[in-house]
Amino acid sequence: MNVNLLGLDAEQLADFVASLGEKPFRARQLTRWVHRLGESDFARMSNLARSLREKLAETAHIAPPRIVRDTVADDGTRKWLLDVGNGSAIETVFIPESHRGTLCVSTQAGCTLACEFCSTGRQGFNRNLSVADIVGQLWLANRELGAAPGGERVISNVVLMGMGEPLLNFDNTVAALKLMLDDDAYGLSRRRVTLSTAGIVPMIDRLGDECPVALAVSLHAPTDALRDQLMPINRKYPLAEVIAACLRYLKRAPRDFVTFEYVMLKGVNDGEEHARQLIRLASQIECKINLIPFNPFPGSGFVRSPQEVIRKFNGMLNTAGIVTTTRRTRGDDIDAACGQLAGKIHDRTGRSLRIEKAPS
Repeated sequence: MNVNLLGLDAEQLADFVASLGEKPFRARQLTRWVHRLGESDFARMSNLARSLREKLAETAHIAPPRIVRDTVADDGTRKWLLDVGNGSAIETVFIPESHRGTLCVSTQAGCTLACEFCSTGRQGFNRNLSVADIVGQLWLANRELGAAPGGERVISNVVLMGMGEPLLNFDNTVAALKLMLDDDAYGLSRRRVTLSTAGIVPMIDRLGDECPVALAVSLHAPTDALRDQLMPINRKYPLAEVIAACLRYLKRAPRDFVTFEYVMLKGVNDGEEHARQLIRLASQIECKINLIPFNPFPGSGFVRSPQEVIRKFNGMLNTAGIVTTTRRTRGDDIDAACGQLAGKIHDRTGRSLRIEKAPS
């Protein structure tokens, strides 16, 4: 059996190396070559014994997802369309800024949650990504961006905010997170790795137990009635349960707050009463709110809230003492902005939009 080393965490790699009759320290060396240095050719792993390099060439390989398309936006945002096999493709986005470089990683091909305002949800669900698929996005991006071994980080932050719901691919996501945090691999800080969830309550608790990183929750509505319409998962895990899970998570989290993401939809969730409802909800927990101007896609049925409406909404929250920022839209000219990751849009859900305007 030929093993893709990108999919093995520290324990699994140690077991694999032991199966080859090698000592444990070889696993750490191999981790550094594969992940820290981004090497894919065993012959160039110079501090490994020749006999081990020969064994690896026979039993293992290093294979990230295949690049189908590489697109760069006017603002420097870069998006890769990646083939993950079996007719499935995912998208990964790098967002460069003056003080950091953020990689937005996918955890599923498609998504089961069918949120009304998200193009990935319209794509339907294909499959969970493997550990190698998830980590391979970071490995590949480092190589494509020209990251130099031992040099300044090109990717300083990773956000699991791409295609899919990370907590519905829990085991593979956590294994990938542990590799991202491993000092022998990518050595990222828990504070610089953010997992975004729609609010899968039992899995939030498990994440806190097994691998706490920064947490973002896709909120998008301040009441159950409206969130039920926008995000069907709310019918299973309503807001009170989500907030309670977040409070439990903060006891283990690397940051002392949760980020709530809130997409701004004209006439749907952007009124003054919505702001007041959101203030009441957010006042229950240490949090920051990130307002996201809606990024349109064909057939969405929604319109972005006007800038003056977003400014007023932001102002009401900040005045109430809720730290609130408005996300700068990046990469929307190549469909790389928040909520747009799906390549060409094929609505496989067969759903018709029945969102009623809530009172404002």
